[in-house]
Amino acid sequence: MKRRFASGFSRTFVSLGTRNYRLFFIGQLVSNSGNWLTNVALTLLVLDRTGSGTAVGWLVACQYGPILFFSIYAGSIADRVDKRKLLYVTQSLEMAESVLLAVFAFIPGTSLAVFYVIATLGGCLLAADNPARRSFVRELVPRSQVSNAVTLYSSMVNLSRIVGPAIAGLLVSTLGFGWAFAIDAASYSVVIVALIRMNGAEFFTSPRAVKAKGQVIAGVKYIWRTPELAVSFAMLLVIGLLSYNFNVTYPLLVEKGLHGSALQYTLLYSSFSIGALVGTLFVARRTTITLRTIILSAGAFGIALTALAFVPNIPVAYLVAAAVGAVSISYMTATTAMAQLRAEPSMAGRVIAVQTVLQIGTTPIGGPLLGWVADVAGARVPILIGGVAALATFAVAAATARRRMNADPLEEVARDTAATPTVSR
Repeated sequence: MKRRFASGFSRTFVSLGTRNYRLFFIGQLVSNSGNWLTNVALTLLVLDRTGSGTAVGWLVACQYGPILFFSIYAGSIADRVDKRKLLYVTQSLEMAESVLLAVFAFIPGTSLAVFYVIATLGGCLLAADNPARRSFVRELVPRSQVSNAVTLYSSMVNLSRIVGPAIAGLLVSTLGFGWAFAIDAASYSVVIVALIRMNGAEFFTSPRAVKAKGQVIAGVKYIWRTPELAVSFAMLLVIGLLSYNFNVTYPLLVEKGLHGSALQYTLLYSSFSIGALVGTLFVARRTTITLRTIILSAGAFGIALTALAFVPNIPVAYLVAAAVGAVSISYMTATTAMAQLRAEPSMAGRVIAVQTVLQIGTTPIGGPLLGWVADVAGARVPILIGGVAALATFAVAAATARRRMNADPLEEVARDTAATPTVSR
């Protein structure tokens, strides 16, 4: 029993045995906690000033809109350059953005428009940073550990979702919004030091793509020609647009649907993140990921999200939000792992960039739309829409995958490939 537990524990955290990845993991844990601190504080600032779901939706559009327009081009750049050097630049500029937020938050009477402008600048930096940062993971570990490294990275993001919102709720209610942004700015120093301390000689780099015309189109065509990527990314388009808008739907559910406080919103988000952490650790133990994993996770996500729309009170909402966190992040982590494993090294940045556009870049469309729906029809309706959309995606994807791949993705199927790790369920 002890031996089996030790084996499972070792398998779950195997990629942390690589020093470069361990440094990256620690730096990103601190920095991402700061990011979530800022995300929650900025949302609460807008909601405190306006009380409007539409206003929160437009904030999210400012934060993630640039991804829709620039991320794929940033992915093609990430495929051509030294990713660590690019991250030095983007992380330093993101630190400066948080400093600006802190300065203006400390100035009484600062117009809300100023925060929208800074959020837009931050979105531009995120569009440049995200493809490089996420595709950099595969250069830090051996090929056999890529899936584990990706899922542990997702678990780290969700651990930061627990820490960041909890600190945000405490700081906003005691010291104000400015200190939340200031602490986020300080957190970037940790990730920059981690990048500096990495040993470049131990990177698992692949030949970089050569600059040429049509690289963005080539990346999109590559995804379309790869059935697993085509189906999983089509699913992500719908789920990213209508289901994955927690920054908009959660604060509105707590304030308008359940008549709760800012602290209860941060606790709801922490409950969601605890569930998400459990979900990623479960996926991290798997040595293989398949389209079947993604489709079933999407179905479970739809069921949990639909249940959240009907919770009677905040304590029940905490429990259901934890379930939503577990299944939603299992779905998203499996999608990311599939993208990392199926993408050729020279295409990794572009594939991750397209995934980012579908996951986050659709938020500027879905966020304001769902915020408006909440204002018109009630705070629970956008969550119900997201749940139904995920369930519909599950049904259509299962049928489409069966037809396109000439196999039933809900059956036990194993694929052995010489070029990539086995992708089975």
